[in-house]
Amino acid sequence: MNLFDVYPLFDITPVKAEGAFIWDEKGIKYLDLYGGHAVISIGHSHPHYVKKLTEQLNQIAFYSNAVKMPLQNLLAEQLGKLSGYTDYNLFLCNSGTEANENALKLASFHNGRKRVIAFTDSFHGRTSLSLGATDDAKLSANINKDHEVIFLPMNDEAAFKNAINETVCAVIIEGIQGVGGINVPSNEFLKTIESECNKLGVVLILDEIQSGYGRSGKFFAHQYSGIKPHIITTAKGMGNGFPVAGVLIHPDIKAKHGMLGTTFGGNYLACAASLSVLEVIESENLISNALQIGNFILSEVSKMDGVKNVRGLGLMIGIETAGDATLIRKKLLQDEKIFTGFSSGKNTIRLLPPLNIGMNEAKLFLNALNKILQEQLIAN
Repeated sequence: MNLFDVYPLFDITPVKAEGAFIWDEKGIKYLDLYGGHAVISIGHSHPHYVKKLTEQLNQIAFYSNAVKMPLQNLLAEQLGKLSGYTDYNLFLCNSGTEANENALKLASFHNGRKRVIAFTDSFHGRTSLSLGATDDAKLSANINKDHEVIFLPMNDEAAFKNAINETVCAVIIEGIQGVGGINVPSNEFLKTIESECNKLGVVLILDEIQSGYGRSGKFFAHQYSGIKPHIITTAKGMGNGFPVAGVLIHPDIKAKHGMLGTTFGGNYLACAASLSVLEVIESENLISNALQIGNFILSEVSKMDGVKNVRGLGLMIGIETAGDATLIRKKLLQDEKIFTGFSSGKNTIRLLPPLNIGMNEAKLFLNALNKILQEQLIAN
């Protein structure tokens, strides 16, 4: 049997990782500024993370959600405390797309409606309804195209007010658009969405799958605006590589037995991984580190020739180059041994490094990027 060939692959085989670095089978060391799509939040192979997972594995790894698991309650308590959402409830699942599917389903259970407002350049997942709310037609099979979703331009208050009414079930928006290009919704726009949703009984869902868990310099990116969504979804950095996701649910949305379910969600290992991540984020002040290092990178990149625009918050950064960024990313990887990502289109480099990177790693990247940009300017 062969693998189903759906991923274009780099000719690199990582075999070891520590902090912000990975090593391949040839012993070559790479700086990881992508974190496997924002998954590595506290650094590769963090000793506290490894210790907690190992201890849990030696006790019990799995049982179903038919029994009491105090680790789930502890995780909910600690997540509420660190995020500031102490009065919300938590549903645990396995991936970002599952979190968004469950969030949208909860919204419909709550108000009985089915129309959804999403935004251009959005990405919410690859399964049924989350894909229906994703603005990328090439990802959808015909079976995904029957959902009642309308797409509106980001930060266009007039278009939003014209579209929302009492027939809308939910509005779903990313705290920062990742795949779409590191596009940040304005604080004013988020406040308008919150106000209109509250007025019309529409459920506001903040997709913090990629932008959450301290990446933006706050626990959730939407907290810059001071709004309070009805539902928040999170995944990526939640388990530092262990598959886990969560749905944070406003107390006005009531639970009933059977309305949601999961086999693997919230298992012992997932909870141990998630708790260790929260403990490290708090003890090592990684949210403030993300803000400090992120602001430094944003400031320095903005001064470089060949950069058209740089945007983002904290350590979720998009660098839009004057031309095709594909060659720049290739040179960063092949010549400078630095992993970066990309966003929709060819001109935006996406940075999603571990939240514990230091100034030395930031400067290593900045020097490499500036060198490549200067070489391109000379060549042209």
